[in-house]
Amino acid sequence: MSKTIAIVEDEASIRENYADAFRQQGYLVECFANRTSAMEHFHSRLPDLALLDIGLEDEAEGGFELCRRLRVLSETLPIIFLTARDSDLDIISGLRLGADDYLTKDISLINLCARISAFFRRLDVLRNPPLDETCIRRGALQLDMNRFSVHWQGQAVDLTLTEFWIVHTLAKRPGHVKNRDQLMEDAHIVVDEATITSHIKRLRKKFQQIDTQFACIDTVYGMGYRWNEKTAAISL
Repeated sequence: MSKTIAIVEDEASIRENYADAFRQQGYLVECFANRTSAMEHFHSRLPDLALLDIGLEDEAEGGFELCRRLRVLSETLPIIFLTARDSDLDIISGLRLGADDYLTKDISLINLCARISAFFRRLDVLRNPPLDETCIRRGALQLDMNRFSVHWQGQAVDLTLTEFWIVHTLAKRPGHVKNRDQLMEDAHIVVDEATITSHIKRLRKKFQQIDTQFACIDTVYGMGYRWNEKTAAISL
C-alpha cells in the first residue's frame, strides 16, 4: 500500500511542486494551506508522514502549533519541518516540539525525497524487526521494538521515531562510538550534525525527567556518541 504524505504549506506553487515530486515517487499526497484544515483532517485520519511549513497564512508560527498537536495524537508519526526560516532558535524550537527533522527550502527535491524514503524504511524495519533485536535490555533500559516502547527504571520514556532509533542504535552496541554518519546509517536517518546534537540533548532531558542521575549517553568529543553500559548498570 502506498504511503501518504501530508504537505501543510500556504504557498500554492510550492505546495504543488512538492506534491508532484512525491507523486512521481509513488506516494499519495494530501495538501493543506493552513493549520485549521489540516487538523480537521488529521483528527479523522493521520498521514504516514507530515511535512510542515512554520508560517501558515495569518499564523506566523502555525506550523509549530500544528507539530505540537500532532505529537499529542501520535508519538511515532514522522514530522519534518520544511521552511525558509533558518535561525538556530527556530530549529531548536521545532526539534523541541518533537519534529524528526528540520529542513530549509533550499534543499533539493532529490535530497528531500531521500530523507523521506529513509523515514519510511525505519517504519518498515520497526514493523518487521530482526529476531535478535526485538528486545534490548541494558541495565535500567528496556527497549521493545515490537511495541515501539522504551522504559527506564520501569517507567515509560515517550520518544519520537528518530529518538527511538538513536537510542536503539547506541544501546545495541554499548561502548561503541557512533559518529554522525554511522548513526544515520544504523538508524536509517538522514540529518545534519546540528540536528543529531539537538536530538541527543532532547533524549538526555527525557531520561533525566525520570532519573536525574542518568548519564548513559556519552559525548566522545571529535568522534561521536556511545551508550555507557557501566553507567547504565550503576543506575539500576
